[in-house]
Amino acid sequence: QVHLVESGGGLVQPGGSLRLSCAASGFTFSIYAMGWYRQAPGKQRELVAQISSGGIGNYADSVKGRFTISRDNAKRTVYLQMNSLKPEDTAVYYCNKVSLYVAWGQGTQVTVSS
Repeated sequence: QVHLVESGGGLVQPGGSLRLSCAASGFTFSIYAMGWYRQAPGKQRELVAQISSGGIGNYADSVKGRFTISRDNAKRTVYLQMNSLKPEDTAVYYCNKVSLYVAWGQGTQVTVSS
């Protein structure tokens, strides 16, 4: 059975950092590109970072230079290191495959506020 479990969110002040983790199970994790998505209140879910099966990352302009995506295929886990956080980064963060989505996890809330 497919499961995606996100963790690592929280409340952080502007300029702070968080590291999100997403543990995957139920599919052949290593062969798929994975992405981190976020959904702010009243907005559509957006892709903010993706990583190829070979470990190459790509980023939305809004997070480029501040966020870093990585993966550990042995642990079936994808990470998102978020630095220099801004209030506009506040959202629920999810991971999923970049295409042919599997069932979404519960997400992890990130709140950036002073």
